[in-house]
Amino acid sequence: MILSIDHIVITVSDMKKTIHFYSDILGMEINQFYSKSDNTYRKSLKFGKQKINLHEASNPYKPNAEVALPGTLDICFLTDEPLSHWIKTFNKNNVTIESGPVFKTGASGPIESIYVRDPDKNLIEISNQIIN
Repeated sequence: MILSIDHIVITVSDMKKTIHFYSDILGMEINQFYSKSDNTYRKSLKFGKQKINLHEASNPYKPNAEVALPGTLDICFLTDEPLSHWIKTFNKNNVTIESGPVFKTGASGPIESIYVRDPDKNLIEISNQIIN
């Protein structure tokens, strides 16, 4: 049985802009790690027990998705900060909110979400779980 997701990979066109968005705006920790399989140093984002590896589109690590392109990700992040905090943060950083707040269905029940795009136009959903 599958237990959980260990990590995901985002293909990026501009590492610096991506790191700014995910680290400086969303508050994820940027890490560099050594990959023994291909003797390279890679960058990743960490938050909680989660990890997102960053692959540059111009130099993807192998193996990779068959069509590894920037802007093809659609992901939802749960937060314990109220959405009003994120709306202020996005407005302060000139990040356009495309939709929301709206009610959706998450993996564990109802959520309330706002939607933005990262520098590669990936769809980023920021959500609060709704506890009844």
